[in-house]
Amino acid sequence: MPASYAYLGPEGTFTEVALRTLPEAATRELTPYVSVQSALDAVRTGEAEAAFVPIENSVEGGITTTLDELVAGAPLMIYREVLLSITFALLVRPGTKISDIKTVSAHPAAQPQVRNWMKANLPDALWESAASNADAARLVQEGQYDAAFAGEFAAARYGLEALETEIHDAENAQTRFVLVGRPARPAAPTGADKTSVVIWQRDDHPGGLRDLLGEFATRGINMMLLQSRPTGAGIGNYCFCIDAEGHISDRRVAEALSGLKRICLQVRFLGSYPRADVRVDGVRPLFPGTSDEEFLAAADWVTHCQDGRF
Repeated sequence: MPASYAYLGPEGTFTEVALRTLPEAATRELTPYVSVQSALDAVRTGEAEAAFVPIENSVEGGITTTLDELVAGAPLMIYREVLLSITFALLVRPGTKISDIKTVSAHPAAQPQVRNWMKANLPDALWESAASNADAARLVQEGQYDAAFAGEFAAARYGLEALETEIHDAENAQTRFVLVGRPARPAAPTGADKTSVVIWQRDDHPGGLRDLLGEFATRGINMMLLQSRPTGAGIGNYCFCIDAEGHISDRRVAEALSGLKRICLQVRFLGSYPRADVRVDGVRPLFPGTSDEEFLAAADWVTHCQDGRF
């Protein structure tokens, strides 16, 4: 039996489309799950080799369901990411007119991406959230709702028609998906990588977040995502999900993570993996003094000073 990749289902989701862009997907059994949580739990229990789930979109930022699942529970690691351009179709049962639509459904992350279109075209329609956009299409097929916002490619799968296409409030909207597996040695650096971590402060004090971010800034590391998530320990208690440029094998990144480990209550390493948005020749130049060679030279100088050799 081929190894299994779990993904947010059912069949016909944007997640499935993005997953199939990975070359290795052709050699895996792709198994849909009803939620992000169940897909990730399949990895934790060994039921699946890896899970493929959405983690961020360019309209609303981080997808909190995925972030919270990576923050809590047994540790998991990100190994790959995929960017997919997103545009929606309004899927209906054959014969439905726009004036017939009283209820619409989609994944909650879709709502901010079609809100203005709905206001202009379906101002009186009631929004109902679904586990995924494809699941919303399935519910329309079953007659529970009148229309669903989903990929146009899902129409044939669920016996629906695309009443409208190319629906989006923001031009060039994208969603970022990640391939998540059990912890192991990160892949070798490519020169265009991203490192993800979750950090918990020891206590809440003035300048506390500045101290955490300073571990990146003083080493010339660009942060790509910073999102706070409640820890569940009461109002005002948060952890921080961070994406930063670079790979854990880079001296500047390793030293930043080491610094965070010293000053934070807890640090969870979520992986170092290739970036999907740039090639190696498109990576921003390193900040002066942050190359591995310069870190090594500085460490050698300190050793010489300790040995009395100036």
